[in-house]
Amino acid sequence: MRGLLIVVSGASGTGKGTVCKKILDDMPEVAYSISATTRLPRPGEVDGKEYYFLSRDEFQAWIADGKFLEFADVYGNFYGTPLNKIEERLNRGEDILLEIDVQGALNVKRKCPDGIYIFLLPPSLEELKRRIEGRGTETPESLHRRLANAVAEIKIGLEYDYVIVNDSVDNAAAQIKAILTAERCKVARNLDKFDLEGVD
Repeated sequence: MRGLLIVVSGASGTGKGTVCKKILDDMPEVAYSISATTRLPRPGEVDGKEYYFLSRDEFQAWIADGKFLEFADVYGNFYGTPLNKIEERLNRGEDILLEIDVQGALNVKRKCPDGIYIFLLPPSLEELKRRIEGRGTETPESLHRRLANAVAEIKIGLEYDYVIVNDSVDNAAAQIKAILTAERCKVARNLDKFDLEGVD
């Protein structure tokens, strides 16, 4: 059976990174697709683990070489999903998790309509504002811009297959696990088990 391509998005500050880490910790059969970015590493982030950190020139070279499944400019930095090995791993039956922004997810959806697209919502916009402010990295102007972008991203979330309110990491992760269990049971993913040749 072909593996599941699991795409998780959410507005900045929704907690998608924490939820995805919980999924990966709880489900070792799910592999993480590491994105490339031109943004600078945050404290504790390691090249090749959280992201592939590239210069803008390096990123442009990857684009020219066709090395991305998708890429997008987000808040002035480029983010992209390296194409290498994704199809190969899916064909081997491995499940792959992509944690990407809405622009990138819609590009992937056009190329991979059989993927599972999950959008995370904050409990409220006030809670989202509190979470972003809690990072201590935003100016008033950048906070306003992020909140405005969050509203636009949430509207795009209507194009996803599933929506989950991240009121707690455990609850959100449990709901994603339930979605994956249901997806694995779909008839379309199990047609090879319906071998009725020679049955009267």
